[in-house]
Amino acid sequence: MENQPYSLFSSFEAEEVTFFADLILPIPVPKLFTYRVPRGMAEGLKIGARVIVPFGKNNGRVYTAIVARLHNTPPSQYQARYISEVLDEYPLTTSYQIELFNWISEYYMCCIGEVMNVALPSGLKISSQSKVQFNPDFDYPELLTDVEAILLAELKKQPALSYDELGRLAGTGSNVPALIKSLVGKKAVIVFEEVREKYVPKMIRKVRLHRNYEEREQLLVLLQRLEKLPKQQEIVMRYLSYIPMQRDPSLNQKGLDKSILNQAEELSQSSLTTLIKNNVFETFEVIQPRFSDNSPATSVEIKLTDAQRKASEQIMTQFESQNIVLLHGITGSGKTEVYINLIQQALESGSQVLYLLPEIALTTQIVVRLQRVFGDKMGIYHSKFSDNERVEVWKGIVSGQYQFVVGVRSAVFLPFDNLGLIIVDEEHETSYKQHDPAPRYHARDVAIMLAHWQQAKVLLGSATPSLETYYQAKQGRYGLVELFQRFGEATLPTIVLVDTKQEKKQKTMKNEFSSTLLQALETNLERKEQSILFQNRRGYSPYMQCEDCDWTAECSNCAVSLTYHQRDAELRCHYCGHKEQVPRVCPICGSTKVRTLGFGTEKLEDQLQIYFPGSRVLRMDMDTTRAKNAYQQIIQEFEGGQVDMLVGTQMITKGLDFDNVSLVGIFDADRLIRFPDFRATERAFQLLTQVSGRAGRRAGRQGKVLIQTNSPQQTILQKVIDNDYKGLYEEEIQERQDFNYPPFSRLIKLTVRHPDRHISHQAAERLAAELTDTLGSTRILGPEEPLVERIRNQFLVDILVKLERDKMNVKAVKAFIQERINDILTDKGLRQVSIVIDVDCL
Repeated sequence: MENQPYSLFSSFEAEEVTFFADLILPIPVPKLFTYRVPRGMAEGLKIGARVIVPFGKNNGRVYTAIVARLHNTPPSQYQARYISEVLDEYPLTTSYQIELFNWISEYYMCCIGEVMNVALPSGLKISSQSKVQFNPDFDYPELLTDVEAILLAELKKQPALSYDELGRLAGTGSNVPALIKSLVGKKAVIVFEEVREKYVPKMIRKVRLHRNYEEREQLLVLLQRLEKLPKQQEIVMRYLSYIPMQRDPSLNQKGLDKSILNQAEELSQSSLTTLIKNNVFETFEVIQPRFSDNSPATSVEIKLTDAQRKASEQIMTQFESQNIVLLHGITGSGKTEVYINLIQQALESGSQVLYLLPEIALTTQIVVRLQRVFGDKMGIYHSKFSDNERVEVWKGIVSGQYQFVVGVRSAVFLPFDNLGLIIVDEEHETSYKQHDPAPRYHARDVAIMLAHWQQAKVLLGSATPSLETYYQAKQGRYGLVELFQRFGEATLPTIVLVDTKQEKKQKTMKNEFSSTLLQALETNLERKEQSILFQNRRGYSPYMQCEDCDWTAECSNCAVSLTYHQRDAELRCHYCGHKEQVPRVCPICGSTKVRTLGFGTEKLEDQLQIYFPGSRVLRMDMDTTRAKNAYQQIIQEFEGGQVDMLVGTQMITKGLDFDNVSLVGIFDADRLIRFPDFRATERAFQLLTQVSGRAGRRAGRQGKVLIQTNSPQQTILQKVIDNDYKGLYEEEIQERQDFNYPPFSRLIKLTVRHPDRHISHQAAERLAAELTDTLGSTRILGPEEPLVERIRNQFLVDILVKLERDKMNVKAVKAFIQERINDILTDKGLRQVSIVIDVDCL
């Protein structure tokens, strides 16, 4: 299905009718804004195009907006301003996207501008910067101070200067805003907004022979003429070695990267400059795609096993009657090969394909496999890419360069207009849920709606599906295909529970390591096999406490302890980013007995290097993967056998495939299981099963998993050992039904925030009471303080709204909730209160 941009103005005479455009602005206001379309722009303006508009008092700000609707009805409540500029001849946003933006804003109870702000890469949004220029009508130099006179003298030489540039001229300590205000008051300068587009194409400078020398006879004359100038002749000969224009003169027009000649040490750079000056060579610039290093497809043939082929055929059969199919395949069953087979079929039919992954770490490994099959026809989209790189993928989809994109959750906002297939891998992952800022969307659910509008099919894949998804499949709303055989005759690992409580009694524990785990790691090193160690907490230690007075280092902005990071010798808050130096003595009692308690990935890495000197240990968590290519580097080193042990948080549990990993060690399993949340058991099973699945993925060698726990008798751990997902599902779904939790209800969490604890509680109690009066006490839980009651100096209070599925008019209830929230926010006695709405909260 082709989505052609259209213009409302084709059937009207622009000079006879005044047109208006309803625009989406990237601001948190719950409505569209109507602007007048200048007559010169009317004919070419299309829905989905980006425009520049003034906004705010005295048009003080400039925004990039998207045209959502075109009409000839002026707004009734205000005088419409004019659109300043149209940025797109052909829209970069499709009508499907605008429809999706509207749905997200309604469903997730946020503003459409907030959706646009998250959806569009920053590089597609115009930025404005205040500039200052000299006022040519200024005639009173005697009014200027010495500093003002210096600034004005410089402004006379320049077309305009920015605030930062004026600050550097004025010198350290100068109050630049005050200086500019004074100059404006004296009418010596004019302040204006310079508007510029953030996206900057990557340009490369090339050289080519002048057209006069493209013919063979002319080229021979040139070479003869340069015989007396051997350095210049050598440059021409080097150029011809790269560009064989003797065989095909047209190759000359493509030219050669100038850097190739510049970087050749044996060539004279001054001679090259002379050749350019004498019009033998000419220089020119071309736009260089930032993904030009993607290798072409290598015609890799994907050979499916019998089980994979059967699963693929079953999925295609299910798609005939179902729009959504769940592929429930155990870890290591080769779901990726099934995905590739389905992607190939979709692309051959002329459709677009979106492949969603929950983590950037996963894209690093899977992209390499996909590129061997799809080459540079595949786009990659995630937050580690620069703004310019993301814009190029966006434009590549609009131009048709990319028919297939692999990306993380934000990829659902890309401008597809002919989707045939969406794959959501590891669909159970919480990483698909956006928490801050709004919209707090779930990429899996947004993908399903996107597919619905474009009549595409959705494949959800997981070894441990979310209970909600599996329930829909069991009810027949989704198709269900199961793949319970590991690829290449590999077998599931043996899982062993290690009783750390018993080992502590026997004094065989070494810090965080049981004797069983240490022995297994030593054996693995002797066999030259690799190990993965999972601890779902980063940093060195989560607590720093005084042994004498029990003082604990806490964040000044949040109600949490500070985490100790040994490598940087600092205490950090993982909620607001606050940092402190490590105290030498207790700030309360002055004692020197300040110790760290607990452990994180950094401490495990440190201890492993002590217990196994000479071994190669690498850590993968948020602290070690901040750099753009950090994921790729860590995975490449581990995959290449340069690392013996990989320590990490959740990001090492998700779909990574390493042939030589035969041992997985899991720490602190009890904390996962006993977390106070109705999904704790489900998530613990998913996490433990997923990380266990990293072991023994090579045929002929069974992996081993050691789970350290204080309570090995817990039922959930036995289900992990038996890989009993169905048993877990049956128990959990019954409990969910008994207590009316998803999938039998919808949850909306309302979080009231205010710097004053009393006011946040007052507002939350009033809101809960008003909601309870209408919806009833069984549907409203709270208000209550969350586990962390203060974040960034804001006191939090939660209210949970539970709505029975299929029994409530959810749209009407949401409208009612919004009305009650607006009542709170407009109450003068509750100023500065903010209320965060999280629909389908996790």
